[in-house]
Amino acid sequence: MNTIAAYVFRQALGPLLAILGALAAIAILTQGLNQLDIIITNRSAGLAFAWVTILALPQLISLILPMAVFIAVVYALNRMHRESEVAVLYGAGVSRQRIAGPIIQLATLAALVHLAINVVIQPAAFTERREVLFDLRTDIASSLIQEGSFTFPAEGLTLYARERGGSGELRDLLINDARPNPAITYTARAGAIVTIEGAPAIVMRDGQIQRQSEDGSVDVLDFDRYMLQMGRVFEEPELFFLKASDRTLFELFFPDRTAHYDQRNIDRFFAEAHARLSAPLLSVALAMVGLCGVLLGEFSRQGYGRRIAAAAVVALTVRLFSLAAGAAAVEEPDLNIVQYAIPLSVILITGLMLGGRSARRRRHSLGPSVLAGARP
Repeated sequence: MNTIAAYVFRQALGPLLAILGALAAIAILTQGLNQLDIIITNRSAGLAFAWVTILALPQLISLILPMAVFIAVVYALNRMHRESEVAVLYGAGVSRQRIAGPIIQLATLAALVHLAINVVIQPAAFTERREVLFDLRTDIASSLIQEGSFTFPAEGLTLYARERGGSGELRDLLINDARPNPAITYTARAGAIVTIEGAPAIVMRDGQIQRQSEDGSVDVLDFDRYMLQMGRVFEEPELFFLKASDRTLFELFFPDRTAHYDQRNIDRFFAEAHARLSAPLLSVALAMVGLCGVLLGEFSRQGYGRRIAAAAVVALTVRLFSLAAGAAAVEEPDLNIVQYAIPLSVILITGLMLGGRSARRRRHSLGPSVLAGARP
């Protein structure tokens, strides 16, 4: 890579990293605000939630990377146009194809990173994320019961424990569950948070269950041992269900056909697998759309706002069509080929447009009339 190509490459690389970093920071901040109460009351749980958010970043980066490449390309080339750097390069005999070369190299590198995320990093991150969440569910449930304080983990549910002993033991428990009608009150001499089939539960010993009957009296039931399921309070839907987005590429293409869930979702798995393989092509396709939007057309001192806006509309349309093709392929597997056809068609068309006569050749063929005809 010569000096000019390296310079153009760096001009686009900087904005690309900045865009990805800003979006990643926003995602982490948003997730942190959603769990602010848990982070404040339990520092270890807060750190775990931060780690869970980081593990979700590969999927976010995979989703935004093609558009981030487009924005970075447009920003870098438009800045070079405004500062007359492109005009100087043209005047020095640098062709449009040479300017586009480093941009395409950057887009190809982004596509390879995108492919690695989709095939290797995202499934591994989601596997780790589910294991961390599995461990957190009991820890969070336990942390919500504060020693000597009333806590309200859900609407209509009140928890109290006079003291916390070793190994997570809770002493002198009071639980008021106002969600059913009538409300139920549990008291127990001791209890503990446990995990039953992946869901947190409170096992109480030596206690009573009190419920008000319709005639106004109170029914009291003594128990030696009673288990109260808390799954609906802390449950995350399908938290431990191996969805298509969590599977490796091999598991998507070769699902377990003896499992009922896999049999019902084979088309969904295939659509997800083809989406992971075809999505990286969008980085190259949208980068070339950005190149056409800025480099093609006549020079203008007034800027290239209209051309950039048109390129943005095209890029957004291509991205939406690719997402729609992936969703449609779930119902119609024959449409999986469309997931590849969309970016490849864009690459072919924009490649032909960029492969036209360069600015230098046009100046030689048309002479000074090119500069004379430029819009003021």
